[in-house]
Amino acid sequence: MADGEDGETRKKRHGMLKVYYGMEEETPGSPTIDPCDINGAHFDPEMFLSKLIKEKSLTELMDEEAKTVTQIRALDSDMQTLVYENYNKFISATDTIRKMKNDFKKMEDEMDHLATNMSTITEFSGNISSTLQDRRQEITKLSGVHSLLKRLQFLFELPKRLNKCIEMNAYSQAVRYYSKAKRILQRYQHMTSFQGISQDCNQIIQNLCQILRQQFKEKESTPKQLAECVDLLLQLNEPAEELCEEFLSHARQKIEEDLSILDRQIRLQMGEDIKDEAESLAEAYLATPMDVLEFVDCGCNGFLSNICLVIASYNDMFLSRLQDDENLDAIALKKLVNFVNDLMERYFSYVQKRIQLERETGDNTILVRSLDRFHRRLQAMNKLLPDTDFSRAGTDIVSKAARDRVGHYLQALKQHFSDCMTDVRQSLAAPKTAGKEGSASLNELLSNMQSSILEQIKSVLGNLQAFTASDITFASKPYFSGPFCTQDVREGLVVAFLKHINTVCDEFCEGSGDKSSIPPTLLLILSRLCLDFEGSTISYLVTLTEEQFMVEERSRVTPISDLTSHSKDTAQKLLNHYVKVQGLSISQMLRKSVETRDWLNTIEPRNVRAVMKRVIEDISAIDTQVGQLYEEGTRKERSSDSSRRTHPQSYSMSTAQRKGQWNIAPSITDNSLMSNIQKLFSEKIEIFSAVDFSKVSVLTGIIKISLKTFLECVRLRTFGRYGLQQIQVDTHYLQLYLWRFVTDENLVQVLLEEIVCSTVHRCLDPSMMEPSVCTIEIGLLSQTVIYAISFNDYLDCSFRRSHNLN
Repeated sequence: MADGEDGETRKKRHGMLKVYYGMEEETPGSPTIDPCDINGAHFDPEMFLSKLIKEKSLTELMDEEAKTVTQIRALDSDMQTLVYENYNKFISATDTIRKMKNDFKKMEDEMDHLATNMSTITEFSGNISSTLQDRRQEITKLSGVHSLLKRLQFLFELPKRLNKCIEMNAYSQAVRYYSKAKRILQRYQHMTSFQGISQDCNQIIQNLCQILRQQFKEKESTPKQLAECVDLLLQLNEPAEELCEEFLSHARQKIEEDLSILDRQIRLQMGEDIKDEAESLAEAYLATPMDVLEFVDCGCNGFLSNICLVIASYNDMFLSRLQDDENLDAIALKKLVNFVNDLMERYFSYVQKRIQLERETGDNTILVRSLDRFHRRLQAMNKLLPDTDFSRAGTDIVSKAARDRVGHYLQALKQHFSDCMTDVRQSLAAPKTAGKEGSASLNELLSNMQSSILEQIKSVLGNLQAFTASDITFASKPYFSGPFCTQDVREGLVVAFLKHINTVCDEFCEGSGDKSSIPPTLLLILSRLCLDFEGSTISYLVTLTEEQFMVEERSRVTPISDLTSHSKDTAQKLLNHYVKVQGLSISQMLRKSVETRDWLNTIEPRNVRAVMKRVIEDISAIDTQVGQLYEEGTRKERSSDSSRRTHPQSYSMSTAQRKGQWNIAPSITDNSLMSNIQKLFSEKIEIFSAVDFSKVSVLTGIIKISLKTFLECVRLRTFGRYGLQQIQVDTHYLQLYLWRFVTDENLVQVLLEEIVCSTVHRCLDPSMMEPSVCTIEIGLLSQTVIYAISFNDYLDCSFRRSHNLN
């Protein structure tokens, strides 16, 4: 029986806990009933145990036992914790209930005491009412008479009170007294006694208005005093529109002093001498120019603070007070807006002038801090005067200052590029010291120039990042950061400088004015510089700029491909111009050597002319220069006997001479005809064609120009017998050396053959030199082939040449 009662009590307790914790009790007919569910309400331990014994092995049973023991311990621990927590709550609730009982007991005592006091008060009030019931009307009448007498006494004493307040400078008290009695005096001014009081008070108030206006016009009056004067005058029904004009006029005088300080600082910064004006100013620090940060602080703490105070005072005195009359409110607001716009326009002009004077400074830190402070203070003014937008005007000034800095840095980069070219020219023109290599190699000059330009651009970009720092307010504004990063820095600085380099190099290629005196070696260096820019430098610089300044808008910017294409075209122009200049330089030597010589009466050739040696030396020097900056390039396969090759015309003319003098003309005619027929089927040689970026291509272009000039000069001259032989020796000498520098040795061979053929056509006595003798002549000069010919052969060849034999 006891067990049954304990089970019911336990079941009831579990039910209450389920209700408390929001657990729903399972119904017997629900589909979730499972007697083997150890967590269910209908768990059957006998069935669960028998099921385990049947289904699981001994090892699994032992594991299940360990798992069950662990769960039992965890449940015991949770149960203990729950009991402890609920026990503490029950204890706390018991203490709270006990305390509430004590408090309610005290409250009941106090309520009883209060009820007793209220009964006593009611009793006393009844006694007083019953005692004064007969005299109530008389007391009320006497009280009214007393109040009226006090008012009359106040009115009779009002002029005296007003004069006393004016003597004590208590103007607000006087206005308050007059405002209090004004309606009564106007109502009873037809009575003689009140009429005199009203006249006296009006006269006193007129004097007070004059005093207030006089104080209003004094320069030493503080804004607080001005506000008090305007407030009192408005209470005295003075015209509000006139007061607005007078208030703004007086405020303008005070603010004009702040603007004059700014104007004076600008003139000091520009170097004007204004010592006489400094004597009239109390501030001694104004005699020295301020930096831009101090200038902005002076304007913010002086001009902007005062104009903000004027706006706030004006709003309190006029705009907030005149709301009953919409016309006066609109007029007052218009006057304030015009007043503020006029002064702010002058202030902006001073700030802009002062910032423009910072163009030449190298560090942007102080300038950016001053612009940030200027921008912050302007944002506060929009809250005081919502009808204006000074923050946008300030942002325009900030943007213009940033553009000016970009323009200054662009000019600095251009000057740096000019200085780099000047340094290169000085290095190229420096005389070489005996025993030393002299000036630096072209590769070193190019490397120094590239690194110097890159470092300068990186330094400039680092300085301009001050405008986009995270702690700068205007840097987060889209209308500043977008145009500044994209149009100013990327396009206006980096892209513009890269285009400037190409423009300067293009001007060198035009060859007009002073540009024509540029050294050819500098053209070669600039060509390689532009080619390197096209390869990697341009892409690196533009990408670096876009990463540092987070350029997002790519639709309105110059593509990198356009810049690289322009740079490559410029490199090609410079290299072509270099070939042209060097070719014309060598051509000038050849032209003078041909024009200054008497080819009809020249002596028998003994050696190669010195100009030919000079040509080979110059071409060798050019080959060394170009090889320092450009790769070798591809050549056509050379013949194994290039150094021994002679002209076919030489053999033809020698054969013609063996046939007799009467056969010379027909042979020459046939030979010329065959030469012209051969030219029809040969490839046309373009003399001034574009060259490739390789050493052999550059040297080929220079040699083509030189030999073409040599050919044209020969066509303008008439030659004798020895003149023809001298040309034969010279061309053979050129053939021995020039084939090493060109892409195709046949090209040199063809041009030299044309020179000899043209000389033959213009020779009065065409008699060619024996090829072996020509080779010996060249060998005597170069000391390279004389030992290859026997002494007897040499005597025999000399004898034949001197006696004009076969």
